[in-house]
Amino acid sequence: MFYALIAAIPIILTVVLMVFFSQPAKRAMPLAWLLTALIACFVWGMETREIGARSVAGCLGAFETICIIFGAILLMNILRQSGAMATINRIFAHVTRDARIQTVIVGYVFAGFIEGVAGFGSPAALAAPILISLGFPPLAAASVCLIYNSTPVCPGPVGVPTLTCAAMVKEAVTGLGGDADKFTHLLTVWTCIPHMVGGIVIIFVGVAVLCKVFGKNHSFRDALPALPFCLFTGLFLGTIYILTAIFAGPELVTMTAFLGTLPVVIFAARKGFLMPKEVWTFEGSEEKISPAVSGDGEERRQSLLMSLLPYVVICLILFATRLNLFGLKDTLNADPFILHIGNIFGYEDISWNFKFLYNPGIMPFIAVALVTIFLHRMSAKQAKQALKDSLRQVSGAAVALLFGVAMINIYRYTSSEAVGRLFDPGTASYTYANSSMLYAMAQAVARLFSGVYVLFAPLIGVLGAFMSGSCTVSNTLFAGLQFEVATVLTLPQVLILALQNMGGAIGNMICINNIVAVCATAGTNGKEGKLIRTNILPCLLYALIVGVIMAILIAAGLNPMPELLG
Repeated sequence: MFYALIAAIPIILTVVLMVFFSQPAKRAMPLAWLLTALIACFVWGMETREIGARSVAGCLGAFETICIIFGAILLMNILRQSGAMATINRIFAHVTRDARIQTVIVGYVFAGFIEGVAGFGSPAALAAPILISLGFPPLAAASVCLIYNSTPVCPGPVGVPTLTCAAMVKEAVTGLGGDADKFTHLLTVWTCIPHMVGGIVIIFVGVAVLCKVFGKNHSFRDALPALPFCLFTGLFLGTIYILTAIFAGPELVTMTAFLGTLPVVIFAARKGFLMPKEVWTFEGSEEKISPAVSGDGEERRQSLLMSLLPYVVICLILFATRLNLFGLKDTLNADPFILHIGNIFGYEDISWNFKFLYNPGIMPFIAVALVTIFLHRMSAKQAKQALKDSLRQVSGAAVALLFGVAMINIYRYTSSEAVGRLFDPGTASYTYANSSMLYAMAQAVARLFSGVYVLFAPLIGVLGAFMSGSCTVSNTLFAGLQFEVATVLTLPQVLILALQNMGGAIGNMICINNIVAVCATAGTNGKEGKLIRTNILPCLLYALIVGVIMAILIAAGLNPMPELLG
């Protein structure tokens, strides 16, 4: 337990700085990395040269994720500057007057699509102003958009959170004789199945919160007429969501499911399918309705076809490469399309391989974004502004990820005979290392929560997202820990990592970064505390749902990769 507490100090420091001192992740993570390096050196006896090599390898690995984040955000900002996003927004003003259905279409489905192609706080910040323009009270728009910014987060923007989760435990999986690609696929599937069940529930919960907290009658009964439409939306979307997870890959799930559902629910609403018999609106909403804003203050127009074309092209490219059509996947994953850096600081086993044309940030996002500048006939000033905004938005996440992954790399590869002797030798065959800082913490957590860990696991993900503002960073921090705990407790690692992944997504409802961003765009600054209090119960309910589902599956004997437990 002593070594576990020492190993936990950098994580505790991160939580304290971010939660109690409101420090952003870009400031907290470098300090946490430095403290981790000192502990690894003076307590675990790791050589400073190896600390440097592991840190560099971690930063290089984080660069791959940063490329994806930057490419997705760049395209979104280009579409905002060109007026394409404003064109998309105008569609919603003519679908229905019922605020409950507007919430589902704009706050859940449209914002979910934006999560699939951009993520990192943009969905709620984009959807909330649209709802406000449709007559929603600003705080109501902010609250429901945050509640709904949960299910789409996993697998998330081009699969980044799920891919990061799998990448954090890749060495552990292969060290136990497992196939890393198989693990990633199964992690995607078993994230999506319970996540979608919880997602169907959370669609209606969002409407219920809207009616109870912000409606003129303050009654849950006002939400009931919208239940059939909520179920229809959830079941239709969930079918695409799960099938894509099974037959494609994490990069395509969120984008495909929500984009495929959007025209269907718009058409259904216009035709009155499963719609409430009476229109429900906010008091005085007719006087509040205004044209949807573009986000950049300029009233520019693009055709609907041209506005959606970049995302259609991206979907096609991702389908072609991830499904290996025409052998594209094999080609892009082989030389000469691999950048290799080996023998880092003289260590033969520490290297980095970057499959740059298979990285979705570069191909297709950055490539499509650059082409869109010309297709939408943007001025140099607009393109420059989009680039400037994107660099500003990605900078904080980049710093957090660089130091976060570097820190976890140190956690993973520390080794000490003195520490190793503290653990039961009988568990050595269950894990790839029995003396690392990561394993020391895992052993302690396993002892504390052994009987209820399945229900506890998603809350670790929630905590990570709450304090970092990102499911990706949450997975960076805690995926390795969750894997080790599962191994020690002989629980299915795939399912426990799926709970971490889902918990990181669910935590987006209450994470400080998202709340600050949506309050800024919705004009509700100073109401952050009320949003957290409003959203904490849906957050805990969602975490409980996925935890119970996994507990039932584990009790029934499900283990997607039994080979990892020997």
